[in-house]
Amino acid sequence: MAERVVLAYSGGLDTSVAIGWIAEETGAEVIAVAVDVGQGGEDLDVIRKRALACGAVEAEVADARDEFAEEYCLPAVKANALYMDRYPLVSALSRPAIVKHLVAAAEKHGAGTVAHGCTGKGNDQVRFEAGISALGPDLKCIAPVRDYAMTRDRAIAFCEEKNLPIATTKKSPYSIDQNVFGRAVETGFLEDIWNAPIEDIYEYTANPATPREADEVVISFRAGVPVAIDGRPVTVLQAIQQLNERAGAQGIGRIDIVEDRLVGIKSREVYEAPGAIALITAHQELENVTVERELARYKRQVEQRWGEIVYDGLWFSPLKRALDGFIEEANQHVTGDIRMTLHAGRAVVTGRRSEESLYDFNLATYDSGDTFDQSKAQGFIEIFGLSSKIAARRDLQA
Repeated sequence: MAERVVLAYSGGLDTSVAIGWIAEETGAEVIAVAVDVGQGGEDLDVIRKRALACGAVEAEVADARDEFAEEYCLPAVKANALYMDRYPLVSALSRPAIVKHLVAAAEKHGAGTVAHGCTGKGNDQVRFEAGISALGPDLKCIAPVRDYAMTRDRAIAFCEEKNLPIATTKKSPYSIDQNVFGRAVETGFLEDIWNAPIEDIYEYTANPATPREADEVVISFRAGVPVAIDGRPVTVLQAIQQLNERAGAQGIGRIDIVEDRLVGIKSREVYEAPGAIALITAHQELENVTVERELARYKRQVEQRWGEIVYDGLWFSPLKRALDGFIEEANQHVTGDIRMTLHAGRAVVTGRRSEESLYDFNLATYDSGDTFDQSKAQGFIEIFGLSSKIAARRDLQA
């Protein structure tokens, strides 16, 4: 039996050419695997048939939209995950979801190698290969673009030589990756970090400067999970999709950032993540109402580390699993409603209510009915500041 290679397949030129390219370079049979994580575009069956027409011996497609939303996007919401305090891990979340299907296909078809279309310069090669090695330690990985110098010019020439059923139109000046949680745009004129983004690069969001009526939305959570929008029950996927539409129509979720890539370089990226930003903003505020102070303070440290781990491609690592347990526990009381106004590029919280609330009106009020015993404040301050007071006396004597 011939060696088999499982290829992460998108249906585009590069991965379509990679089917025949891998077969010629390695002599292996290629199994193409396409995973729908809400990226839109062509029908999965069209993609499957194209893979077979390009020479794949098997082609599998998976509608993983709900799986992606519930098992990858939802943990990011519970973690308030924003890499460098801004990026909601759009591409970093989809890679382990795809990897899981690639490794399952390799086991099913007896393949010893998994292939992907990443270059040697970005984060995704690490995310794919670290994930594959974690789930299938004996699997080998190859990347035709990186390992066999499969440039776009060579890919087009190969496509035309083999008469493959794939268009070889002029490449977009941008590199774009998208899924239901957001959209990432890079390269082209954006590589000059002085150049401002232009409206043409955006698809998920409308221009926030365009005058329009504000949109008020109420998002309901149960133990950190979004369960309703304006009182109507939703799945996690539906919550993201509906907020993508409503927050996107208000220009919310545009992020222009120079970020620190894992491979050691800085990269300029433009993101659109309207649903992700709206959900994380609402979730953060509900945590402010329902999570005890010391737990909330420590969780913010965990959130930063969780985001770095996921960005770096270590979704299946022991540390990530351990932090997941902490985050899940910290979300046990994050139940209630957040009202937000979506307008002019911003999601602004205007109301909070929760049966799990730690906000006590009678303790917080300065009006009649105040139950806070202010007479105890003086002694508390004296003891709280005592160690600094003692140190100050010593320093003044020096």
